[in-house]
Parts: sequence; C-alpha cells; structure tokens
Amino acid sequence: MSTTVYIVLAAVLALVVGIVVGRLLAGKARQDHEADAKARAQQILQDAELQATRTRDERIQQSKDKFRNLKQEFEQESRRQKQALEQELTDRRAAVVEQEQSIKQLTLTTQKQLEQIQRKEKDLEATRERIETQAQQQREKLEAQEEKRRTVLENQLAKLEQREQEVEQELEERTQDLNAKQQQVLQQLEAISGLTAAEAREQLVESLKNEAQIQASSYIKDVVAQAKLTATKDAKKVVLETIQRTAAEHAIENCVSVFNIESDDVKGKIIGREGRNIRALEAATGVEIIVDDTPEAIIISGFDPVRREVARLSLHLLVKDGRIHPARIEEIVAKTRKNIDEEIVEIGEKTIIDLGIHGLHPELIKMVGRMRFRSSYGQNLLQHSREVANLCATMAAELGLNVKHAKRAGLLHDIGKVSTEEPELPHAILGMEMAKKYKEHPDVVNAIGAHHDEIEMTAMISPLVQACDAISGSRPGARREMMESYIKRLKQLEETANGFKGVNQCFAIQAGRELRVMVDAENVTDERAAELSYEISQKIEKEMQYPGQIKITVIREMRAVAYAK
Repeated sequence: MSTTVYIVLAAVLALVVGIVVGRLLAGKARQDHEADAKARAQQILQDAELQATRTRDERIQQSKDKFRNLKQEFEQESRRQKQALEQELTDRRAAVVEQEQSIKQLTLTTQKQLEQIQRKEKDLEATRERIETQAQQQREKLEAQEEKRRTVLENQLAKLEQREQEVEQELEERTQDLNAKQQQVLQQLEAISGLTAAEAREQLVESLKNEAQIQASSYIKDVVAQAKLTATKDAKKVVLETIQRTAAEHAIENCVSVFNIESDDVKGKIIGREGRNIRALEAATGVEIIVDDTPEAIIISGFDPVRREVARLSLHLLVKDGRIHPARIEEIVAKTRKNIDEEIVEIGEKTIIDLGIHGLHPELIKMVGRMRFRSSYGQNLLQHSREVANLCATMAAELGLNVKHAKRAGLLHDIGKVSTEEPELPHAILGMEMAKKYKEHPDVVNAIGAHHDEIEMTAMISPLVQACDAISGSRPGARREMMESYIKRLKQLEETANGFKGVNQCFAIQAGRELRVMVDAENVTDERAAELSYEISQKIEKEMQYPGQIKITVIREMRAVAYAK
C-alpha cells in the first residue's frame, strides 16, 4: 500500500517537475524567439529607412532635373516671345513712321492746295473788283450819254412841235384854197363828164380800193420777209450768246480704269494660286483684270463703266483687308454693288441740288444718278444732260419762257437711255412715258418726247430742248462715233448669247475678242455646254460683222453647299 502511494507520489512529483521544467524551457525559447524577431524587425526598419532615403534622394534629384528643364524651356519661350514682341514693336514703329510720313505728305499736299485755292480766291476777288469797277464806269458813261441824248431829243421835239403848228396853219390855208378850187373843178368836171360828184366819188373809191389792195399785198410780203430775216438773226443771237456762256468739256470716256497699288507683291495675292482669285474676280464683275509688267498698277478693262467701278472698289477693299480668296471676293463684290446703288442716289441728289431743281420723284433721281455711269457716243450722259439743262435755262431766260420747266426738261430728256426695262421703244418715248408716270408737268413731258421728233411739239420749251441737245452733242470734241459703235457691238455680243436657254450671264472682254458665257450647271450638261458654244459662234457669224475672230468660252461651275448646325 505504501509502495503504491510512493509510486503515485513519485509520478505526481515527476509530473510536476516535468511541467515546471517544460515551462521554464518554453519561456526561454520564447525569449530567444522574441529577441530574434526584434533583431529582424530592427534590420527591416533599417533597410526601409535606407531605401526611403535612397528613394527620397532620387525623387529630389528628378525634381531638380525637371525643374531645371522647365526653367530652361521657360527661358527659351520667354526669349522667343521677347524676340516676337520686339519684332512686332519694330514693325509697328515702322508702320507708325510710314503713317507719319504719309500724314506729313498729305499735310504738305493739303497746304499746297489750300495756298492754291487762296491764290485763286484772291485772283477771283481782284477780277470781280475790276469787273465791278469797269461796269460802274460803263454804267456812268451810259447814263451820261443817255442824259445827253435825252436833252437833244427834247430840243428836237420842241422844234418839231413848233414846225407842226406852222405846218397845220399852212395846211389849213391851203385846204381852204383847195376847197374853193376843188368846187370850181368839180363843177367843170360834172359839166364835162356828165357825172355827178357822188357817182365820180364811187368810181374813184373803187379805183383806190383796188390799188390799195395791190400795195397792201406787196407790203405784207415785204413785212413777212423782213420778219423772217429778223427772227433768224435773233435766234442766232440767242444761240450764240448761250453757247458763249456755257463752259463745255471734251469727251473723256474710255474703256480702261487703272488701279494703283503700293507694291508689286500685291499682284501675287490678287492672282492667287493657279490664278483662282483673278478668275473669281473676273467672273463676279464681268470685266478683264490685266496684271502685267506695269509697275504698281493693275489695268481694269471693260466697256461698262458700272462694272469697272465695281471691280475697282472691290480691289481696293480686298487689298486693304488682305484676305483675298474666291468666297471673300464674291462677298466684297456683292457689298460693293450695294454701295454703288447708294452712290447713284447721292449723285442724283447732288445733281438736282446743283441745278436748283426741286420736287423730283425719287425714281427719277435714281435715273439721273445712273447717267453718271453711261455714255453716248463717248460723251458722259450725266455731263451731257447737265449741259443741256443749263443751255435750256439760258435760252428760256433770253426768250422770256419758263426757266424751271426748261431746265427740268433739259436734265430729264435722256432718262430713257438708263431705263432698266429696255423695251422696244425709242429712248425719247420711253423717257416721256416715265416722266408722265411720275407726274411731271405736261410741257416737260412733251419736251422729252419730242426732242427727236417722235411726237408733235406742243410746248414752247420743246424746240429749246431739241436745239440744246443738238448744240451739246454736235460741238467739237463732244462725242466720238467709234466709241459708241464699239460699245454697241459689245452689247450686241452679250445680248446674242443671253438669248440661249440656260445662260445666266455673259461678259464681252478683251475688246470684244472673247465672250465668256456663264451657264446654269443644273440645266446645262457638259455635252450641252460644248454644243452651246458652237451654236453661239454660228449665230454671231450670221448676225454680226466684226474684225478678226471671237473666242466663245462657256463656263459651267457646279457647287455643293451644306451647313453644319
């Protein structure tokens, strides 16, 4: 029993000792493990700190390199912008210097013109004073002569009155003697002839009546002939005085305008790549643009003054703007045409103000303005009409007629030539219808319609308008027949081509040696365009007479336009 207890006790004791020893051993192992873990953690921390330091240094170095590169790029960009600003400043300074020089030149020119005007004003003032002095002297001289003549006439009149009294007294005495003698003769005649005094008186009266009729007829013929001669002299006198008081100009109309440019470099911009700009400008305006070796000048050729003016103003705006391409050209040409219409109204208003004509209908004012861009036999139509108006006013004043109606009829006598309708009527009849439409005075209407004898003259001013029109048109240097026939031939060329179906516009260029025909691309195919050029050439050959040959160019342009919204 005790042995078993001892064994149990020993086992328990051994178990306790084993547990204590195991725990001691486990604590020691755990301490060793913890020490190793701490050492490894310390090593990892050191490695991490070293790596972080290395990474930080690399990032700092990269940042420094990037900052240095950015600094270099910034400095280069700054230098480039500084150079650009300096260049722009230099250009602006050069432009300012050029503008200052232009302003100085313009100022000098203006001063010279002002000095010329002042000199002319002084000359005119001196001339006016001299004329007034001469007129005063002449007036005083005439008054003295008139007073002397009046005195002489009064003396002669007194002598005549005295002589008349003496003659009356002598006549009375002789009448009494004649009556006595006549009574005696009458008695003797009655006795000889066997007729009474009453019968003899009747025969004598009949004889005297026949003789008086013969003498009266002869006298009337002489008076009529003298009146005709006097009227012719008076009419010539009025016409000569009118012509002498009118300042006339010579015909200066031509078919070429010159557009001046500052530099020949502009010519390249106007021509454009492969000539597209100059072709677009010619197609839009209907004139020929000649860019040759002429320094600082471009020639604009065309028979229509309106087209040439539109082309010249369009070129001015394009060169000033600097943007020259087909779309911009079409926009500028359309804008210029609108400005020309406004200018036409201004020209008409200025003309009627200068002539002192009031109450003219706005449509007639526009037609007067259109005359500025038309010519008749090389003579500018507006200048011709102004000249006729002044001539009519002068003649009407000399003859005591209505000056306002005469001047109005003279200005409007050729408005039928600028009608946009162009019907098959003479321009005088067309102008008369237009004047009647806009409620002009009947005398003015008749003068317009009768100035070429299309209708009967019923107004007193009608012969004046006809005569003044002939004076203005037939004076030396007024007109050129060749110019008018040339323009008619060019217009006939365009009208011939316009008569074909599908043709939009026609432009006669190169003095009528080429005809450009613009057709509708939707209605005319390429094959039809070739046929059309041949048909137009055949019709021109049959209906017109012209020197050399005419080139017919049919242009068909297809455009596709879309809008992104």
